[in-house]
Amino acid sequence: MRLLLLLLVAASAVGRSDASANLGGVPGKRLKMQYATGPLLKFQICDLAAAAAVEAESLASLCTGYRRVFEEYMRVISQRYPDIRIEGENYLPQPIYRHIASFLSVFKLVLIGLIIVGKDPFAFFGMQAPSIWQWGQENKVYACMMVFFLSNMIENQCMSTGAFEITLNDVPVWSKLESGHLPSMQQLVQILDNEMKLNVHMDSIPHHRS
Repeated sequence: MRLLLLLLVAASAVGRSDASANLGGVPGKRLKMQYATGPLLKFQICDLAAAAAVEAESLASLCTGYRRVFEEYMRVISQRYPDIRIEGENYLPQPIYRHIASFLSVFKLVLIGLIIVGKDPFAFFGMQAPSIWQWGQENKVYACMMVFFLSNMIENQCMSTGAFEITLNDVPVWSKLESGHLPSMQQLVQILDNEMKLNVHMDSIPHHRS
């Protein structure tokens, strides 16, 4: 049973390390170094770290799909507007959801430890153990796996935002959270064309001191 606990802890750690690697896969820093000047186009997309665990296949597919869209947009935009700097980063959920996910990540390990050692936490509060606890003691392997995967599912639901937000020089130009869908390439190019023309027009207007 101790080996099972170690394996579950290791799986959780590997999932989070993979999340960091996936976050590094968004080539924002490389592009920031490549383009030293020009407008900044920033993409904030569905949290890749939340979907890194293998048990969250639907979330992983969603966020991986967003990342592929981002990479395709980045390729086209960098060719059409070579002076634009492009960055990509994770869109973090609200603090309350991050706190819930952090609590569950610790609570599940504590609960699995109690199941393995057979320590009844309800006795500490002077309460009678419910039937599900008795079942968990009789089926420790299944109980530990159920706690681990159920907790991870809730954690990923808390951390996944489904966001695909775009800003140009910190001015919002598209929000998937508000519109409910991703922009097409034609829509995004049209938005950027309008914004770039507006910026050129504003720069061409002479500024007189009052």
